[in-house]
Amino acid sequence: MKQFNYVITDEVGLHARPAGLLVKQAKGAGAKITLSCNGKSADATKLMAIMSMGVKKGMEVQVSVEGDNEDAVAAEMEEFFKANL
Repeated sequence: MKQFNYVITDEVGLHARPAGLLVKQAKGAGAKITLSCNGKSADATKLMAIMSMGVKKGMEVQVSVEGDNEDAVAAEMEEFFKANL
């Protein structure tokens, strides 16, 4: 399992638009991706689960990647977070 932490910089946090982009990215990744923040966790392919976490700007999210190609997927997801969130 690979993990990285990311502090959300989007002004309104992890709301519908960026969460939708994240779900789309996660579904095509080919690995199990889980987000954790403030004691809550969510499968990155589940839009409503991500939004129910209530992640705001400045909060740190831990991203866990499990699967055959987890190194590559973790690097891809980290780039995605930096570019979009």
